[in-house]
Amino acid sequence: MRYMLLIYNDEAAMASVPKEQTQQVLAAYGAYTEALKKSGAWLAGDRLRPTQASTSVRLAGGKTNVLDGPYADTKEQLAGFYMIEAADIDTAIEWAARCPAASSGTVEVRPIWEMVEYATA
Repeated sequence: MRYMLLIYNDEAAMASVPKEQTQQVLAAYGAYTEALKKSGAWLAGDRLRPTQASTSVRLAGGKTNVLDGPYADTKEQLAGFYMIEAADIDTAIEWAARCPAASSGTVEVRPIWEMVEYATA
């Protein structure tokens, strides 16, 4: 089954981290990504640009509303993701616990609802 590991961090706190510590964090993510790839669990993953670069889109009354920036103010922001293949939720949780973000932010584990399943549900 496929799972999304959604990585949440405090953007303001991350922006104030010294450069050498940032390099250590990036190296930890590189090692984590390599471990996922070597295991065969890795399907996709990327870091996201800060929320100031985001655009939110909503439809209301047939009209498209476009807002610059994030839709919600939160303490932690969606910073990146991994899509993995795992035998079960316990295995996906084990991978989430190994993610560098688990020690400084939050890693949400969410099963993917396959479109084929969705169409027949």
